[in-house]
Amino acid sequence: MLGHLVGLVKVRVVRGVNLAVRDLRSSDPYVVVRMGKQKLKTRVIKKTTNPEWNDELTLSIEDPAVPVGLEVYDKDTFIDDAMGNAELDIRSLVEVVKMKLEGVADNTVVKKVVPNRQNCLAEESAIYISEGKVKQDVVLRLRDVECGEIELQLQWVDIPGSKGV
Repeated sequence: MLGHLVGLVKVRVVRGVNLAVRDLRSSDPYVVVRMGKQKLKTRVIKKTTNPEWNDELTLSIEDPAVPVGLEVYDKDTFIDDAMGNAELDIRSLVEVVKMKLEGVADNTVVKKVVPNRQNCLAEESAIYISEGKVKQDVVLRLRDVECGEIELQLQWVDIPGSKGV
């Protein structure tokens, strides 16, 4: 298994902003993060459309071309309501990792990804070096829903013994 792994990405699901109302006056949102066959979930935050999760989920990266999918749901007793989805391309993050930047000053922005029709970015996303790690702050606009954004922070994790990027 380790032979195909190029690294890990820690996905910190920071918060949701102005999420859709799916219950009487609010929602009980949680996020499902998918990549390939992997599926991870945040915890449910009750009665809010502006949840603060700060949940850290770790994805194993075998093919950086596979997008990270996000689905937001409202937790209900029987069937959870969909509250939008988004997709994130991590190839830009991997390109910066491939640069093997050593000794770069903390918080140096290496690359910026701008919103376009092919991505779900709500605003420009910076890929930067922090404490020797490659990180990316992302705000994704949810699709297939009337409103809502999800804020993420990605961090690349090298795995000793993997083939790397």
